[in-house]
Amino acid sequence: MAKSIKKQRLGRGLSAILNNDEIKSAEDQGAESVIGNIIEIPLEDIIANPHQPRTQFDREAIEELAASIKQLGVIQPITVRKNKNGFDLISGERRLRASKLAGLKSIPAFIRLADDREMLEMALVENIQREDLDPIEIALSFQAMIDQLNLTQDDMSKRVGKKRSTITNYLRLLKLDPIIQSGIRDGFISMGHGRALISIESHTVQLEFYEKIVKDNLSVRQTEALVKKFREGKILSLKPTKKALPENIKSMEKELSDLWGKKIKISMNDKGLGKIAIPFTSEAELEELKKRLL
Repeated sequence: MAKSIKKQRLGRGLSAILNNDEIKSAEDQGAESVIGNIIEIPLEDIIANPHQPRTQFDREAIEELAASIKQLGVIQPITVRKNKNGFDLISGERRLRASKLAGLKSIPAFIRLADDREMLEMALVENIQREDLDPIEIALSFQAMIDQLNLTQDDMSKRVGKKRSTITNYLRLLKLDPIIQSGIRDGFISMGHGRALISIESHTVQLEFYEKIVKDNLSVRQTEALVKKFREGKILSLKPTKKALPENIKSMEKELSDLWGKKIKISMNDKGLGKIAIPFTSEAELEELKKRLL
């Protein structure tokens, strides 16, 4: 006979889900037979999902969830599968981490049968459905489903309930330079900015646009317009071009080069401010230049 668990321990939300049915304990004999039920499992018996597609967990969000769990308990059970020595986590890693932080010894869990492929697919699908998942994590999850589960985009569309075009748009983000992908993950630019940059094949040029977006705080619409100009050949680069020296300054640069026997470089801005660069190849040569200048 399974042990009865007080409703207060689980929180009001879970009690409502269960319609006040009795919850079984994983410590009872014959726990392997409770597939399809919700049971209370010791945290120490749960092994994290090695297929977890989520790579970043917000520490502050975990702490907030832990505080909520202390007050209300775990409102939604995690999902696990039975193994020889305990349980493998399928989904609910945030709840598991927060429960440990809250000091709980056990957690309610739904037990189900799943092989490694199904375990990976469930973890991927659950994460894709999360609203707080960043676009690159979603894209990586879709790519994992293609690579590891041999699914087509049409298959994924049916499984995750998203349009095929939406899936394609996410996957295309992975064509961006890794620095730009990190910028999307960290919130420096949006997915819309990223989509605008995908049409630029050169990663070097992509990074030029990325730096300008961040520096000038460009909107997605402004970025799209700038990319369109680039693709139409109206702008060749975002890097400022050096203004050619006036002919009289060029002549002066040549005269100085002939006088010193070295390639003298003169640079000057629109206001007439500039500098003269005299190269040297050794400390002795520098001493000689010093004497000539003095």
